[in-house]
This record gives sequence, structure tokens and C-alpha cells, in this order.
Amino acid sequence: MAPGAGARRPRVRRCLLAAALLILVSLGLGTVVPRPLSALLPVADATDSRALGNMRTVLVLSSEIHTDLALPVTPDVAADFAFMAADGLDPAQPGVEYLIAGWGGRSFYIETPTWSDLKPGPVLRALTLDRSVMHVGLAGDIDQSHPTVRTIELDEASFQRLLQSVLASFIRTPDGVPVLVAGARYGDYDRFYEAEGRFNAIVGCNVWTARMLRQAGLATGWWTPLPVLLTTSLGLHNTSNRFGYSPVVR
Repeated sequence: MAPGAGARRPRVRRCLLAAALLILVSLGLGTVVPRPLSALLPVADATDSRALGNMRTVLVLSSEIHTDLALPVTPDVAADFAFMAADGLDPAQPGVEYLIAGWGGRSFYIETPTWSDLKPGPVLRALTLDRSVMHVGLAGDIDQSHPTVRTIELDEASFQRLLQSVLASFIRTPDGVPVLVAGARYGDYDRFYEAEGRFNAIVGCNVWTARMLRQAGLATGWWTPLPVLLTTSLGLHNTSNRFGYSPVVR
């Protein structure tokens, strides 16, 4: 054994323990501290959003490490995503009820459709810095009672802010057309497009989902890199709302 090796081991263990504790504290505070901080303030004139009428139901779909937004495909949503028809996926086709949108790291997102496809290269890029992509898919009916589904009802103005924020996440050509990632897909009903921003372990897919929801007027945790942290913070911080109504979060 090299001189001093035995003495270094306790220091290394203490450093690792301190780092783990720091991460746990950061995750806890990132969930319980709301963003925006104004969510801590009471709203005396907040009303039940269900009384406002003309609500849009948005779903947050969670897996172990990733969240997507499922937007109801009404004629206006189908029109906003009509560019997908040129790429072989028309959101206005019969049977489509939801458009599913998510943001993530290009390498990990495209090359890892299932855990069995996990490879060191995409993982390394996900932990450091990677280009980003938007993943868009079409779906029929979604069971809203499933434990991986969180239901959010938004009034029209809030839904439009969310929709426009999702659309703004696409990189576009000078003609305003989103840029398809050629040949990248999981199946017949999804496509990948180039996206704004860079992906890493700190600013990942669930942080993007949280930012989109904040554009709709909801409060989230300050930093929610995992799905369970995001969904927990949604239930924790949305008893009232900064825009004068209470969103329904289930």
C-alpha cells in the first residue's frame, strides 16, 4: 500500500458523502422552493378555473427519467403542427386525439428508445453537453387515471402561451419550417426535429417541461431534473395562481 493511502480513504469517503448530501439537499430545495417565488404569496381573488369555461386539458406523461406534454389536437393545434404532414405524419388525420411533445438531448434521445439500447456514448453526452431535439408523436385516447399521467386544465389564454412556447422550441429554416432530423424516429407515429438550446444533466428534459408549464401560468419547483420532482412540485405549488385563477392539477 502506498504511504498515506489509508489516510486518504476516509477523506475520499467524506467528500463523496458530502457531495451526495449536497445533491439530495439541492433536489429537495429544488422541489419545495417554487418558481416563480411569487407562488408563495396568497392570491385573494383567485377563482376556480373550472368556472371560467372553455378549458383545455393538457397531460404530463412521465417515465422513470423523462416527461412529455400531451396537447389535445383541436383544429387550431393541428394547424400549428401541420408542417408534420410534409414529413409523413399528419396531426389532422382521423383518430388522433393528442400531440405528444418533448425536448431532450439529441444523442441520448434518438439512440436510446428503450433501456436495452443504452450505450456509453449517449450517456456521456447527456451528462456533459449535447445538441437538443424535439420529439413529436401522435396518440389516440390516453388513460388519464394512469399513475404516470398528470392532468392539467388550462384556460384558453394559458393554453395558448403553452402552445406557443412549445412551438418556439423548434429550430426553423429562414422560411419558418421546423428542421426534421432525417431518419430519426421510434416508429410510424413520431418524428424528431432540431431544437433550440443545449442539453445537459442540469438543464434537461424535465426542466424544459417545467419551463413550458410556467409559461402557462403554473408554478413548479425551482429545479426539477427528475419526473417525480416535477409532478410533486406541480401538486405542491398550484393551489393558487398568479394569473387570477386556480388551475386544476390532478
